[in-house]
Amino acid sequence: MSRDVYEYAVIRVMPRVERGELINAGVLLYCQPRDYLCARVALDATRLRALDPVVDIDGVRQALKAYELACGEESGPLAKESLGGRFRWLTAPRSTIVQTGPVHAGLTADPDTELARLFDKLVRL
Repeated sequence: MSRDVYEYAVIRVMPRVERGELINAGVLLYCQPRDYLCARVALDATRLRALDPVVDIDGVRQALKAYELACGEESGPLAKESLGGRFRWLTAPRSTIVQTGPVHAGLTADPDTELARLFDKLVRL
């Protein structure tokens, strides 16, 4: 079975940017040879409130959902971009509450399985 290069980034939530404390809330995975771009997110509101008791949980959930929507086929500002272009835009450095970490690479024969593995390892407790 052949394996292809993929890139991924952890989606992080940093409720008080000035403090630098964060939790992992998702994974974004791109595999160009397989035309694959997908994000999986899950917010642990209890952990997030431990960092900032007054954080806007609904606002954070909407921002996380935007990552999933940007990977889909639906219309939106990124719909006309290539999958690689979307991945680059989504992983561009930001100083906002929801942001991605550094991009890493690996090899996979199945991007869906790799996304699930990374999600379980990096986001779930």
